[in-house]
Amino acid sequence: MKVILQKDVKDLGKVGDLVSVKAGVARNFLFPRQLAVEATERREKEWNHLKKVASIRSKKAMADRKAVVDRLKGVSLVFKRVAGETDKLFGSVTTMDISSELEKQGFSIDKKDIHVETAIKVLGQHKAMVKFGEGLEAEVSISVEREG
Repeated sequence: MKVILQKDVKDLGKVGDLVSVKAGVARNFLFPRQLAVEATERREKEWNHLKKVASIRSKKAMADRKAVVDRLKGVSLVFKRVAGETDKLFGSVTTMDISSELEKQGFSIDKKDIHVETAIKVLGQHKAMVKFGEGLEAEVSISVEREG
């Protein structure tokens, strides 16, 4: 019997998967717990349509991310911060700071997509990686200068 999973089921599949199971498993386990629905002809057509739509959206989102990565290459950010005599900052430059500075330059990037190897706590030149997944990443150079 074919069923469409409504929730992730261990050793069977993820949400939205179309899987074949024995009738007893579907009737006694999946349906009572509302983990799956029977894959009728109408539901299968709807599932195929939704899968195509999701694929198109995914490709468009990937193209958008590639465009952002291409624009990000070569971007450099300058931060002015108060520092002590040994060039150590009073605080640090965080991924939130980097995200808001990139937003000022016209990029909408979530702070979770920005990765810094070590915390930026000293004056000087630093690097940050913007990673979107699927191998899409861009390096942003960060310059931290003394304020005042």
